[in-house]
Amino acid sequence: MDAKITLSFDEDVIAKAKRFADSQNISLSRLTEFLYSKLTKNNYASLEDLPVSDWINIAAEGPAEYVTQRKNSRKLKDEFYQSRK
Repeated sequence: MDAKITLSFDEDVIAKAKRFADSQNISLSRLTEFLYSKLTKNNYASLEDLPVSDWINIAAEGPAEYVTQRKNSRKLKDEFYQSRK
């Protein structure tokens, strides 16, 4: 059963991912699902432990930057309502 989620990415990343998905004759949703399924097959201790395939390294423009930050519930609500306008 499919479920919907909302994700936010850099516009350039989205455009490149859409082009890649099109070249593979799949939707961006299925590409994202495929990548998540690959990531969740194993129990990785951290992001640095994830195996990155060659095509991701080739497509990347420099080293990957993982920005993680906790958001309080008020900020999350504000972002949600702002996205609905």
